[in-house]
Amino acid sequence: MPRRKADTQEKEEQQAGKEERQACKEEQQVGIEENFVQLEEIIKKLEAGDSTLEESFACYEAGMKLVKSLNSQIDKVEKKIQILSEGDENE
Repeated sequence: MPRRKADTQEKEEQQAGKEERQACKEEQQVGIEENFVQLEEIIKKLEAGDSTLEESFACYEAGMKLVKSLNSQIDKVEKKIQILSEGDENE
């Protein structure tokens, strides 16, 4: 009987791992376009100038995180394009 509990727990942990990986993929799939939209909203808020210093700093920090994420996403796309281009040249 204890073995069944262990098997059940192991399956639940595997399922949780799959769900976590899927969530990470979905986060990565938050497209470049969506991140640019969020960044534009942050920039507009900062340019409006009606935020407190603390709010402005929080917006700046969030914007910088988005910029880093966008750089990473763009780098990945560029690498994929380069690989695909190299494949076309070999044909």
